[in-house]
Amino acid sequence: MPDFLAENNVCGQTILQLVSRGNAIIAELLRLKDYIPQTYRLSTKEDVQKYGDIIMDFSYFKIEEAQNHKIENSELLQDIDEEFRDNHIEMINRFYLTFESIHTYVTDLNHFLEELEEGFFIHQSLETIFADMEGKQLLCEALYLYGLMLLIIDAYVEGPIRERLLVSYYRYTPQRSDTQSRIDDVCKLLRDTGYNTVRKPNNYPEDYFRRIPVKSTYVDIVIGHLRSDDIYGQLSVYPLPKHRSTALAHQASMLYVCLFFSTNILHSQTAIMREIVDKYFPDNWVISVYMGFIVNLAETWEPFKAAKLALNNTLETVNIKGYASSYGGSVLQLLKASNLKLKEGNITKDNLLKDVNNIINLLRDCNFTIRWLMLHTIIKPGKGDKNKKLKQLRELVVTESKLEQVQLFKLLLNTAQLELITRDIYKNLLTEKENQWRDLKEESFKSLVELSEVFSGTKPLTRIQKNENLQQWFLEISKQVESVSQDDGASSRKIVQLIQALEEVQEFHQLGSNMQVVQFLSETRKCLHQMIRNMNIKEDILITMQIVGDLSYAWELIDSFTPIMQLGIKREPTLVIKLRAIFLKLSSALEVPLLRINQAHSEDLISVSQYYSSELEIYVRKVLQIIPKMMFEKMARIIEIQTSILKELPTRLDKDKLKDYAQLSERFEFAELTHSISVFSQGMRMMKSTLVGVICLDPKQLLEDGIRKELVQYISKALHSVLIFNSKPKPEELEQRLTSLGQIMDGYKRSFEYIQDYININGLKIWQEEVTRIINYNVEQECNGFLRNKIHTWESAYQSRHVPIPIYPSTDNVSENFIGRLAREIIRLTDPRQSVYLDQTSSWYDIRSHKPILNKESIALMASAIEISGLVGLDRLFSFMIVSNLQKLSGFLENKNAKTNSWYNVLSSIHKDISTVDNVQNPIKFYQNCINRTTKIWNDFLDCILLVGQLQLLRNLIAFHLNKSCKFNAKNLESSLRSLNKALLLDITNGKYYPSEDLMSTLSHYFDYSGLNNPFNKIYITSSFDDNHAITVFIFVIAHLNKIFLLRQLGNMNKRSVDQIDGTAFAAAVHTVIKQFHNKLNDSFIKLLASYITQLTRYSISAKASELPLEVSLAMNFLETYTNYSESSRKCVRETIPEEILHLQQTLISPSG
Repeated sequence: MPDFLAENNVCGQTILQLVSRGNAIIAELLRLKDYIPQTYRLSTKEDVQKYGDIIMDFSYFKIEEAQNHKIENSELLQDIDEEFRDNHIEMINRFYLTFESIHTYVTDLNHFLEELEEGFFIHQSLETIFADMEGKQLLCEALYLYGLMLLIIDAYVEGPIRERLLVSYYRYTPQRSDTQSRIDDVCKLLRDTGYNTVRKPNNYPEDYFRRIPVKSTYVDIVIGHLRSDDIYGQLSVYPLPKHRSTALAHQASMLYVCLFFSTNILHSQTAIMREIVDKYFPDNWVISVYMGFIVNLAETWEPFKAAKLALNNTLETVNIKGYASSYGGSVLQLLKASNLKLKEGNITKDNLLKDVNNIINLLRDCNFTIRWLMLHTIIKPGKGDKNKKLKQLRELVVTESKLEQVQLFKLLLNTAQLELITRDIYKNLLTEKENQWRDLKEESFKSLVELSEVFSGTKPLTRIQKNENLQQWFLEISKQVESVSQDDGASSRKIVQLIQALEEVQEFHQLGSNMQVVQFLSETRKCLHQMIRNMNIKEDILITMQIVGDLSYAWELIDSFTPIMQLGIKREPTLVIKLRAIFLKLSSALEVPLLRINQAHSEDLISVSQYYSSELEIYVRKVLQIIPKMMFEKMARIIEIQTSILKELPTRLDKDKLKDYAQLSERFEFAELTHSISVFSQGMRMMKSTLVGVICLDPKQLLEDGIRKELVQYISKALHSVLIFNSKPKPEELEQRLTSLGQIMDGYKRSFEYIQDYININGLKIWQEEVTRIINYNVEQECNGFLRNKIHTWESAYQSRHVPIPIYPSTDNVSENFIGRLAREIIRLTDPRQSVYLDQTSSWYDIRSHKPILNKESIALMASAIEISGLVGLDRLFSFMIVSNLQKLSGFLENKNAKTNSWYNVLSSIHKDISTVDNVQNPIKFYQNCINRTTKIWNDFLDCILLVGQLQLLRNLIAFHLNKSCKFNAKNLESSLRSLNKALLLDITNGKYYPSEDLMSTLSHYFDYSGLNNPFNKIYITSSFDDNHAITVFIFVIAHLNKIFLLRQLGNMNKRSVDQIDGTAFAAAVHTVIKQFHNKLNDSFIKLLASYITQLTRYSISAKASELPLEVSLAMNFLETYTNYSESSRKCVRETIPEEILHLQQTLISPSG
């Protein structure tokens, strides 16, 4: 029969591809279990309240029309629904495709079985495939993998969550005619089973496995072969009867899953179940089904009468005590034997060739014992026993085995080391086998030829007489040696005969009297012995070691040894070298899911191996993280000594004070801590580069990543815990917190700088990169509040799986994190209603106490606390806030936000009046009438305006500090950037050069950090031009002229009344709003104000008033501040307002200021 897996065998390739796909689906399920959107759990009241109407289970299908109508009729629900869809559609699609692939898998399996029955595959039937070893394995695996998918998805993606995800997909994705029936079938297959409820449903999991029936004949044949055959030929690897359950463990787990397709056996076939338990579970009841997915038969077979009855024999207390004491007792013996083998010099190439079988037997016993004890005494970290019975069984085993976890771990460590050393040496022997054989053969041949020459009498050798018979005999023997071949099985027997002949010739011909001849014969025999051993070097030994050393059952259980490993590293950092053997042993578990994928040459090989390798990499990093953790714990004391204990040496020191400054004991402790840190880092570096799956772990990189991780934890904690503010804003509190944070950050920075040379890392680079990453990530998450399409944590460019930035819960229900709290605290302190900004000092002052609230020094203090990147992040957050408020203002202007018609009705009539009236008889009365009509519509508009102005002033102050710092610390860079900026602007203005978006984006990043961005010139949003907007803003400004307070000098602050607002913030905001539109709008606005000023002035003169109206002075003051932000505005004012009025303004003393 041709090879079943040959590429031209369509039947074999079809089933192989299906099994390969099954392994890939399981890997995707395991990957996705960590990416279930938290909202789908509806675990909090807030989530239920907000998303309850849009995230629904299958109950949605009963009320589909009514529910859709409810969402369509609610603007709020529509917004939430659209935002939720935009943010989660990618993950919903991915989950659905995985769910659909399970359905497709079983459909394709059934289709394959139908085609097989119909004779589609020539000369192939179920019977012929099961007669082939590979075919039998694949057909059994196909059913097993389908059952496994159902169990895994029910364990990791709970039923209600599956239903909600499927409903979301149904609602958010336009259904094609060809997928409509498919989604119905997927929903039927994966609807909630009730598995995760407190009380398990009846008939679970048989009803679940029956949802899509699989051909019963096929199921029966699979179960029959799994019951009776050794389908993987494992018994030859485990010759001893006591190892039988371990030899058949994988087959047993397949049988366990497949039995759920034929639950009649579990319920009522007592004889069959007794046979299964006697063969597969005589001494074990906890099994690993797939890559550490553990099940306890005492629990899962509880509802099945026949299965429970059959298992009772295994679970009898006497039997359990016997197994436990036997396995527990053998641990110490195996530890002793493995320690002996691992002694320096015990395993050499020669010793290994002599002793390989004993070593394999020892490894077999060790792995067998470790497997049983790990499965029956350890539970997955974070999980508990599901019921009292399981707990009692486990505790009984622990008690009777009299075993501590540390001893079991030591045995695992010894076993892994012994395997690694043996494997490495044996691989070398295998590689050198050809050369070694050739050298030994040549040496033996030459020795024998030389002996032949000695007895010829031609070669002088002390007291050796000529002997032609011996000469001919040795010559003949040398020819025999030359004729042997290592590929010929009979050669070993021939070599044994040659050795015997050489022993006999020495004895019968009395050659023992000549020591040189004896030496020759002895060396020749030794070479021949080595040739026999060399012939026995076969790859079978490595395959046996691979099978025996399988650790896939402990893929998750190994985590229970993590505290033991970390404690060992704490005591002796060089333990890392030995732990490498365990990590390599774990990586061999990847063979299980990848074997069929590799055989099928599937494209899934890379993604699946990447997934399992990265999971293992994360575990290795978790274990080794103790080294950076210990380093940072010691560094905390170094920080304390550096900042608080050690006195700084003055430039001149009195002799009698020398002892006080010496601080010998403190300096000794300081040196001791430094040394211990270097020892820890050395321990990590001693581990060789290790390939786990497809990922290579470099110890230097692991150490650096670990240090980064600890640094990120410490900095994030400091930023989170210090930057928490009281509900009532206090300037002193902000200063205190920033000072405190600055000291903490400086302490970390100094100690990091001090220690970097002792552990051979670039401390400053790591510090700057990680602080910048923390700030950027937190700013990004804070800015999510202003975005419709939010950036999830797993999507963020700043978040890392290896060096994660911790996420802390919100402390004020408004801000996501510390950067938001800091930004909102600054906004509260500089509120334009409670404070006033003085341009000359760039400071905000409290209107009651007249004390400075925030100034340049405050920004410098912030920079010392949150670094330059923190200021840039704060600036970016303020930009988002400005954009958000400008969008609201734009909505007001374009009448998008108005829930009533009052805004539109009032302003449209005013637009009409102002546009049509050229010459107003009584301008004071006319404009006052306009103001009175708009009194009630400005509240929300004013709030947004004031916030925009306030944020613009803050951004301006931050840009000033950034630019000053850049000039001071990087003068050449600042000059280059400034020149480049001017050159680009000039070229763009003249139409000579239009830079690419990439260049602009890169330069923008540099300009942000160097403070070369002027916030007052920035276009934040795109808006359509409408001349009526100028009238709206104009009416808004003149309506508030009496309320704004423009501070010209500090002494005039007393003149401000309580209900007035900061005029500088007001003017900056008006400038910013108008800047978002075409320049014509600015001209129109200034012309309207100029006309207002001119008309009021003329009317006042015609009425023969002794002084100008107050409105004129206020408007002129406003324009004076407004034009500070743009040269074009100042030019327009000069052109539109008569010179006499401008001159008069210079001499007038403003009432407000």
